[in-house]
Amino acid sequence: MNEIVKNQFDAAARQYDRQRRQLIPCFDDFYGVAATLIRTDNTSPAILDLGAGTGLLTAFIRLKYPAGRFTLIDFSGAMLEQARERFADAGANVRFLVGDYSTVDFAGDYDYIVSSLSIHHLPHPDKRALFRKIRRHLKPGGSFVNADQAAGSSGLYDAYYRELWETSIAASGLEREAIEASKERRRMDINATVPDQLAWLREAGFAEADCVYKYGDFAVFHATGEGSRSRSVF
Repeated sequence: MNEIVKNQFDAAARQYDRQRRQLIPCFDDFYGVAATLIRTDNTSPAILDLGAGTGLLTAFIRLKYPAGRFTLIDFSGAMLEQARERFADAGANVRFLVGDYSTVDFAGDYDYIVSSLSIHHLPHPDKRALFRKIRRHLKPGGSFVNADQAAGSSGLYDAYYRELWETSIAASGLEREAIEASKERRRMDINATVPDQLAWLREAGFAEADCVYKYGDFAVFHATGEGSRSRSVF
């Protein structure tokens, strides 16, 4: 991933969790919906979190599956240090890998692969390649959950989503310096539309895929692997 993006997230690591709720207008729904899509009778599912950062999405999921086996990967060691502190009680059930998930080997197969607010940083060809890679590392019947950003279908809607977000964060009580830093990070975004992302997921070999939640340019995607058509997701 872009070294500039890495440096920005390194710098924001300690304040990241505190600021998330103020920077994401739909925070509870966004992460909550993503967590509800992890549905299994297995009490210790193997879950890989791509671009895990401080472990925020993993924390939501771990509330449901405290015995789950989690692997968190992120290219920011500073962000993962925050995750290590968060999961200090987890022992061997949570492991941490510093690296770029778009290039390193995942080294294993997983019941679920998840991600939040990370994949939109990749150029579109790299997104497509990553979706194929994710599909290969899912166990039969496994699923991919991606809580991320999505572009509007035109510049008109992108402008509206941006206005919606900026109005929300301006009223959030967040310090001006933090708001400006977030705006600077978002200049590096490479958002893809919902239809494009769904097409790439199906192209990667997922049996079914949909955008199950959307608020402005915040979207939650779910994709199921082969052999999962017969079971109910919801």
